[in-house]
Amino acid sequence: MNRRTFLTTATAGAAAVCAGAPAARAATPPRTAPPITGSLTTAPLTTADTVLLRTWFASTYRSIAAMTTDFGLTADKADVTGAGTPVPSRQTSPTNIGCGLWSTAAAGGLGAISGATMHHELTRMVAAVEKLERAHGFWFNWYDAHDGSVLTTWPETGDTVRPFLSTVDNAWLVTGLKIAAVADPTLRPRIARLLDDADWSYYYTPYDPTDPVTGPGQLRGGFWPDKPGKGEPTGHHYGALNTEPRMASYLGIADGSLPAEHYWHLFRTLLPGMGQEQEPEGSYATIDGVRVWQGHYTYRGRKLVPTWGGSMFEALMVPLFVPEPEWSPNSWGVTHQRYVRSQIEHGLTEERYGYWGFSPANIPEGGYREYGVDAIGMQQDGYNSLGVVTPHASFLALPQARGAAVVNLKSLARDFGAYDDRYGFRDSVNVRTGRVSDFVLALDQGMIAAALAQQLRPGLLQRPFRTGGFESRIRPLLRKERFSV
Repeated sequence: MNRRTFLTTATAGAAAVCAGAPAARAATPPRTAPPITGSLTTAPLTTADTVLLRTWFASTYRSIAAMTTDFGLTADKADVTGAGTPVPSRQTSPTNIGCGLWSTAAAGGLGAISGATMHHELTRMVAAVEKLERAHGFWFNWYDAHDGSVLTTWPETGDTVRPFLSTVDNAWLVTGLKIAAVADPTLRPRIARLLDDADWSYYYTPYDPTDPVTGPGQLRGGFWPDKPGKGEPTGHHYGALNTEPRMASYLGIADGSLPAEHYWHLFRTLLPGMGQEQEPEGSYATIDGVRVWQGHYTYRGRKLVPTWGGSMFEALMVPLFVPEPEWSPNSWGVTHQRYVRSQIEHGLTEERYGYWGFSPANIPEGGYREYGVDAIGMQQDGYNSLGVVTPHASFLALPQARGAAVVNLKSLARDFGAYDDRYGFRDSVNVRTGRVSDFVLALDQGMIAAALAQQLRPGLLQRPFRTGGFESRIRPLLRKERFSV
């Protein structure tokens, strides 16, 4: 289950908005697309590339700025169909707040805003985070973006929200805070104080070799803290390695609050004989004293490490910040490239949509759901593409396939009007019907901003994740990784 779906299910009806939709654009017939052949490696940026990517960044950042409230928190989403300034949603999450922080740092680093403006905005955002109620050193899953109060009822339905401490959402807020501390050193002491109590062992269930089911050496999805002690845990752990919760794993290992062996207790695939999308191939290896199943899937003749549901952001959000392909070129570098190629071939060759890029997003007609390529996810009833293409997925593919990604994005803009100069790309497009989402989402715009920053100024947002514990603890782990791909 996707992070956002889990949270909205767990909080009893906290579903994304389903607003009245204008009439759909006329459907664009799928193009006849040949199979993808040849290398997907990218050439250096040309002047024209740079101009286009900077234009896209500027409009994307405007959407982040429009979603950031006077209080200083970046809201979950905004409807951008009107002529006036969009009104941010009432709700926000730690992930959205993190997206606002790193997008602002990127805007300052790229010169899209002045250094003084970046300082002003980051200071305002950090001040807002300082005011937020926390438990066990971590932030709750939903706040009111306009006053910072913890949400106990969902704004759009009135349904009860049970406050929750999400592992993965907190990881993205911590990521944003770490980036802000590097971008604006005057904020480092304040951010250090905020992070002092964020001990990732709170979420960790130590490995028990006598009972690895209840003691898997993995992180819980989170806790409801309204029960005595640590609170009530989720019934599941984050077991799949190639999913976005590995950012929490990296943060905890890097700061020493999680043991390094935790990394080896995560599943490259589920074990043979367990219910999953396909029976994996591979072999066992003992690494740092841990017996690891180095499994892989095969899709269209291509070996790769699957995600949980088959979506793009599960695989490729983390390497926006942690340089996995650089530190593990023959494992993470290979599977990331093959994952992108699989998404491209699914859209252009297998389904013949004429477009590609599938990841959880706003449903063009209203609501929110997961989209992906079912065959490259472990979940048996995994995410399906359903003809819905999500622009942020193409941006995530820029490091592996910049030419193909830019062509795809230009096509979405030209054929469906999925881009406008004010606020960038809309969240999703149903390429079968021509319906374009009315919304931009902070999470997806934040991924776009980070991906563009990495292309325009490599390493800009990676600085906190190339030094300290990331250099001394994470890099050696990735160097030892030997995916069976």
